Amino acid sequence: MTALYIPLFVTFLVSAVVTAAMFLLGHYVNRRKQSALKQMPFECGNENEGARGSRPSVKFYLTAILFIVFDIEVVFMYPWAVLSQGLGWVGFGSMGVFMAALLVALVYVWKKGALEWDS
Repeated sequence: MTALYIPLFVTFLVSAVVTAAMFLLGHYVNRRKQSALKQMPFECGNENEGARGSRPSVKFYLTAILFIVFDIEVVFMYPWAVLSQGLGWVGFGSMGVFMAALLVALVYVWKKGALEWDS
């Protein structure tokens, strides 16, 4: 039974070794002396002003979160599309319920005005 997990452990081991090697090589190869001038923030030749007096709009973050939520549905739809013939009516019904829930969520978000940039 444990023989089935050996490829998984080997994959984890190889990825851990490669990650450690990249970090160590980056640390030891890039030996540069730091100075106060090098530590200063630099952006397009100007000193970084930052966003001291302005607050970012919540609409941007809300739209990004909604995009992620409605984009993740595709992750669930691909396996269903590949296996749809083997799943039969039960699989079709469960995807119908999933799509109905997404449609209700989209209508709710639309009615709340979360997709409007002007307001």
